[in-house]
Order: sequence, then C-alpha cells, then structure tokens
Amino acid sequence: MSLVDWVGNRMFNLVHRNNLVYNTCWEDPRLDRQALQLGPDDTVLVITSAGCNALDYILQEPRHVHAVDMNPRQNALLELKQAGIRRLDFETFFTLFGRGHHPQAREVYARQLRDQLTPFGQRYWDRRIKFFTNPRRTFYFRGTSGTFARMMNVYIKRVLRLRSQVDQLLAARSVEQQQQIYRETIERKLWNRPMRFAMNRDATLSMVGVPKAQRMQIERQYDGRVAKFVQDCLEAVLTQIPIQENYFWRVYITGEYTRDCCPEYLKEENFERLRGGLVDRVTTHTDSVTGFLNGHDGQISRFVLLDHMDWLSDRFFPLLEEEWQAIVEHATDDARIIWRSGGLRTDFVDQVRVNIGGQPRQVGELLRYDRELAEQLHRRCRVHTYGSFYIADLAA
Repeated sequence: MSLVDWVGNRMFNLVHRNNLVYNTCWEDPRLDRQALQLGPDDTVLVITSAGCNALDYILQEPRHVHAVDMNPRQNALLELKQAGIRRLDFETFFTLFGRGHHPQAREVYARQLRDQLTPFGQRYWDRRIKFFTNPRRTFYFRGTSGTFARMMNVYIKRVLRLRSQVDQLLAARSVEQQQQIYRETIERKLWNRPMRFAMNRDATLSMVGVPKAQRMQIERQYDGRVAKFVQDCLEAVLTQIPIQENYFWRVYITGEYTRDCCPEYLKEENFERLRGGLVDRVTTHTDSVTGFLNGHDGQISRFVLLDHMDWLSDRFFPLLEEEWQAIVEHATDDARIIWRSGGLRTDFVDQVRVNIGGQPRQVGELLRYDRELAEQLHRRCRVHTYGSFYIADLAA
C-alpha cells in the first residue's frame, strides 16, 4: 500500500469509525418500492443508514423489516425515530425530524424518548441530543455528511456568494426555470478550480461516505475522474429533475424538510399508520449482513444492499464472498436483491464464488437481472449520485 493509500484509508476510518455518518438516507425509496414489489409475506433486510427507508418500506406493509448496520450510531438514530413515532404527537415529531431542531429537544428526549432506547442508544443520545437544539445548525448539518453539507453551504454563501441564486433555484416551479437559473448564474462560479480539486481528494469524499475502493471504480469507468462525475450528477439533479419534490438535496441545502418535500415517514397520514403498529415491524441489528444472516432463524425475501459492496470489492473481497454465501443460504426461493454502485458496472459481483450443494458456483450464474427496469428507474433517481442501479432475482 502506498503512502497516499494509507493516508486515505486512515482518513476514511477516522471519519467513519466513531461517528454518525448519515443523518438521512441517500437512496431514493420511490425507486425501491417499484423494484422490490413488496407484499404481505415479504421479510426485508436493509442496511440501516439513517433509517428513513426502513420506515418507508414498512409503509408497504411487508411482514417485517430488519435494519442491519455495523455502525451502532446509525441504528441509534432509527431507534430515536421509532421512539418518537410511538411517544410524540405529529407536530413535535415533525419539528424534531422535519425541521431538524426543537427548542425543548432535551426535555422531550428525557421525558418521552429516552426510556424507549437500547442502552447504547441512551448513552449516545444522552451526549448528542444537542444535535437537535440549535436552529442555526440543525440536525441535518450534524454527523459527517451533515458537516460536509454545512461546509459547502458556507462556501457557497461566503466565498462564491451564490446563496440568493441557490434560493431562487429552490423556488423554481419548472425544470425549465431550474435550467435557466443554473446555466446563467450558478454553473460557471460553482465549478471552479478549487472545487474540482476538492472533489478529487479522498479526504473530501470520506466526509460523504465514499471509500477509496468506490472512488477507484469511478475513476476507472468514468471519463473525467471523480470531479467530472460529481459535476455531471449535480447538473442532472439541478437541470433535469424537479427540485420541488427532491427532498434529498433540499435538506442538505437548507438544513430542513418542508411539509410538502420530505420522506414518507414525515407525512402526517403515514406517521399515524406507523404509530398504529407498523413501526413495531421494524427491528434494528448492530451487525454485518453476514453476521445477522448467520444468526437469523428465518428466511429473507428482499435484500436492500445499498452501495456497500463497492466497499468490499478490493481488499475485502473474501468478506464479500462470505456475505453472498450467507445470502444464498438464507434467501427464499423468490428472493429479490437490489443494490447501487458508484461505478458504472459491478462485474465483481458476478465473479463472487459461493458453494451450492457442495458445488462451487459464481453468483453471476445465480442471478436473473432486470436491467431494463433498473435502468428506467435509475434515470428517475432524485439523488442521482450513483453510477448504476441493479435489480436481480436469485434463482432457486
């Protein structure tokens, strides 16, 4: 390993090992719902992240959703949301998780939420419920991804002096308006040399959860390196996708959601459905995907693997093979698996070796891809920061 690689890995581990990384999910569940086609008999495994999508899936009323994450802080965030759904009225809940701050957050937590949490969740939020107390630095400007969003907002406002133009873009009522505002007032100033330099640095990418293995995938497969990839993704978001319904980018630009532009769990009618019992069908597990599956008695019919296989694609390939072995051993006959990648292809997945009935097989032999639907949905993604999206059925 070169010195540059060593420094990059150390930086990534430093950022991720002891921090809440994601304060909101960065995968579009509107696409997932179409891809997964959840039914009442389905049991779902999803990597927790910020828990928004686990709550989204359970609104489709599958049998159960298992939210699995090796970072206990991510599970602690989902636990806090579940506690809020069970114990708070909608207005208080939305103020906390929609606006991202509440003037009595400490009191609300101590009086109504704390006793609903696991011991780790209690220890974590005892120290960090302050994340919700500052209206000038809301919860969505906390954690590593939120801190990066806050830094970018400061840069846009104080260095580039583009705040008013960005606000105009957020208020645009059509894609045509968005295109005009972006092309005429934002594009040239935003993509300057310092920005391009920053987007090609491992330290910058670590803040938003991009490990070196994923960066290398993008650099091998995308003409123009990471900076051009980021630029093209952001331009698509701002000039091709209606900003009025894009809560993913709005929350990181403004630090809060609105009633009309927010995840499904923050809509009042869905909050009441969750409160009515659906929230109890979501369980958190602090474990790896492999560890959870090997300790789980039942079978899983739907797997949502996010982009984490990118992380395992180089130095940790044996762990990826262990994971797929656990998947094929605990999947139902009609199992469907979806995942994303920073790269344009995930050929490495097909090359994973597993043992089926004593015979070695490659995963690519076991998967039936729906590439047409995946590509159709990928083009409509509101996040638009992934290079590719996959939908695959596991052959019996």
